[in-house]
Amino acid sequence: MNNATNVIQFRARPRTGELRRPGTLIRAAREGQRGWRRDRDLPRLLHSDRCPAPGMALSRLRAEEQIQNDMRLEKLAEYDIKRHVLLVIAILAEMRAAIAAAPPASAAI
Repeated sequence: MNNATNVIQFRARPRTGELRRPGTLIRAAREGQRGWRRDRDLPRLLHSDRCPAPGMALSRLRAEEQIQNDMRLEKLAEYDIKRHVLLVIAILAEMRAAIAAAPPASAAI
């Protein structure tokens, strides 16, 4: 008899696309959600005149955040922790805004 009969085996998750950041950075970004104002802060962060539709700036925000994270890991003098936190705040807020703006799934008949 096998002792592990009630163990469910899951496939390993792929390592690509994984977003791993220091807990302090994530905590700071979560705290910053309260003061985030999309119409005010997103255009300023993107150096844009207008605020894009919800979710449309996610790829750009993620790319810029990855650049900041690479600079952090390489300990470069150009690393801007304030911008890095703002980018993570924006990513979290944009993901939430994209979900809220998505049309509801139609009920199955």
